[in-house]
Amino acid sequence: MRVAERVLPYYAHRFSPHVYSQPQLFTCLVLKTFFKTDYRGIVAILHDMSELCTLMELKAVPHFTTLQKASKRLLTVPRAGRLLAQTVNRFFRHRRGQRPPRLPRVAFDSTGLDLGHRSAYFVRRRQGDEKRWKTVAYSRFAKLEAAVDCRTHLLVAVLAGRGPRPDVDRFVPLLEATMANVQPESVLADAGYDSEPNHCYARERRGVRSFMPAKHGRPTVKPPSGRYRRQMKQRLNKNYGKYGQRWQVETGFSMVKRRVSTLVQARTYWSQCRELMLIGLTYNLMLLYAAAAFLQSNLGTASGRVDDAYL
Repeated sequence: MRVAERVLPYYAHRFSPHVYSQPQLFTCLVLKTFFKTDYRGIVAILHDMSELCTLMELKAVPHFTTLQKASKRLLTVPRAGRLLAQTVNRFFRHRRGQRPPRLPRVAFDSTGLDLGHRSAYFVRRRQGDEKRWKTVAYSRFAKLEAAVDCRTHLLVAVLAGRGPRPDVDRFVPLLEATMANVQPESVLADAGYDSEPNHCYARERRGVRSFMPAKHGRPTVKPPSGRYRRQMKQRLNKNYGKYGQRWQVETGFSMVKRRVSTLVQARTYWSQCRELMLIGLTYNLMLLYAAAAFLQSNLGTASGRVDDAYL
């Protein structure tokens, strides 16, 4: 609620019923993802947990259609981006007017999430007549693109889309989304983002050192023609530019899927994008809460600094 109060207006407009505030509805959406349930499920949980409603200052439990309509209004791309930026600023104790936090290394990657609750056994058996069993029941999946801080596993930028699709043209949008929140010194990415224009854009236009294996294209013994791709081919290893830390993004995705969700329940494209952004926001808020709890247990709240920074 504190994060939402900094970004969202308290009510949608002055003629709204003023029964539920937008920070309260956003908190209910985050709790829906945290408890791994749907709109009806979180309404049932709120009915059973009156203390939670009291903490959020809810006068009444909202209807599940109210939450569904609120997700369309609160999780648009601009608003979700501002909410994510607020979680990043609070995590790094960044104040308004200061320069964006500088991070030594940020790792880029993308991952896919399942669509719906399909039994793996059913998917295999439905194609039992064929020689080769199927492992998935869909040809498309929800794709989460993220930039992860290698030290803290915080999501500093999130883009939502649909796969499968190549990553080579997604480097520049992900870099721009990252630099809107933080200032990375180097970016570590896998071979899917490899291209000379991507290196030139990061190094020459944005002043960020980019590291990615030069493996795009057909295999050949000739060195790449581009300047930066040739350097990657000749020098890149796990120690060059600390490229071995790229695997921290895989740890981040593992944490997202283990602690938040491995699937997307939405049906339409834009609903899936909103749910992906909500998954990223919930993950960051969980890290933010864990960091605040750690500081409270070790430093205490006598001076009030921990409360001001995180709570």
